[in-house]
Amino acid sequence: VRLAFESEHAQHVLGRFRVQITDAPPELVRGMPPEVLAALAKPVADRSKSEQDAVTNQMLDTTPEVQAARKAADQAKAQRDKYERSLPRTMVMRERKEPRETFILVRGAYDKYADKVTHGTPAVLPPLKSEGTPNRLALAEWLVNADNPLTARVVVNRIWQTFFGTGLVKTAEDFGSQGEKPSHPELLDWLACEFIDSGWDVKHIHRLIATSATYRQSSRVTPALIERDPENRLLARGPRYRWPSWMLRDQALAVAGVLEERLGGPPVKGYQPPGIWEEATFGKIRYEQDHGPALYRRSVYQFWRRIVGPTVFFDVAARQNCSVKVSQTNTPLHALTTLNDTTYVEAARIMAQRLLAISDDTARLRTAFRLCTSRNPTDAEQQRLLSRLQVMRERFTLKPEDAKSLIAAGEYPADATISPTELAAWTGVCTLLLNLDETLSKE
Repeated sequence: VRLAFESEHAQHVLGRFRVQITDAPPELVRGMPPEVLAALAKPVADRSKSEQDAVTNQMLDTTPEVQAARKAADQAKAQRDKYERSLPRTMVMRERKEPRETFILVRGAYDKYADKVTHGTPAVLPPLKSEGTPNRLALAEWLVNADNPLTARVVVNRIWQTFFGTGLVKTAEDFGSQGEKPSHPELLDWLACEFIDSGWDVKHIHRLIATSATYRQSSRVTPALIERDPENRLLARGPRYRWPSWMLRDQALAVAGVLEERLGGPPVKGYQPPGIWEEATFGKIRYEQDHGPALYRRSVYQFWRRIVGPTVFFDVAARQNCSVKVSQTNTPLHALTTLNDTTYVEAARIMAQRLLAISDDTARLRTAFRLCTSRNPTDAEQQRLLSRLQVMRERFTLKPEDAKSLIAAGEYPADATISPTELAAWTGVCTLLLNLDETLSKE
């Protein structure tokens, strides 16, 4: 407010000079351009528009008080603009005073109108409650009204889909007449009521599902059960499916011990191969990677361009469309990312540094296996991994340049006190563990 007042005050000073100039003090006449002197020689009423402007501009450019006011106005405006740029902004739609008329379009043709329609909801659902013409506020209140069963059912179905891979209504993107009926309608209704009664507490529903006997079942399955219920719609076993890419990234960073869990803040730009943005924007926009702790922030904070998502997220939907189903992939792009992307190679190397603080190979391997799978390895698994570790030690001993190249991935500093050969060997083992099917899957 102060900056705005100072700017307006300075503009008022300029305006006062602009309207009051009828003559020029003698001390300002010297050095004036001839056209200005010619204009001053005439009565004000006889001056043309161009002559009046020439006199006004001359006085504004040479009067000290005006110059001071101009400077103050520029400074105040610059400070005001700087302050306004520092404020967070968001786009907000403005309500129309009079809503436009809307009609059914004959066969979708934009210029062929049929019956006029008004705001409302399907007859099977509660009506909008609003004084006068319903608006967006009325719609928002209707969405979370306890009398409206639709929103709660959709939300708990998506939560169920997160835990089990498939919602109680399989077609999570379509709850309408074209969608599939729920496999357990009473359970869906009960969860929806529980969600509303809890005050729309999402964490409560998460805890309720995660601690249920249904979710805590073993995911082991018999051939007979696979034949009868391949998609586990009858919930006779625990869920098992491949983690989404964003969760795999967070898991790798957490296992390595470097996941930055700070909440909030601006988006960050992690590792990405060069030229991705340039190719998609014809060289107009360049990707500027962040550094330091920003590289290890949770995946939810990764910066997105609508046409180019982070390359580490190999299974996400295109940003041009809204998608409520998470794709599950075993494509080569998956393996290419989790075996070769800088994020995963660096996580494996940091994990290796963490393990090498332990005294012997067996204890290191058991710790690494437990970090990735939440269980200890069997004797056969342990022996096979120890054999692989020895193979990698021999390989990197013969090719020390390969060892140095591997442990150079990423910006996290490598421990200079550790032998590059030893660190590279354990990095290879950790990469293997991070790519076990048991590590990549929800079981």
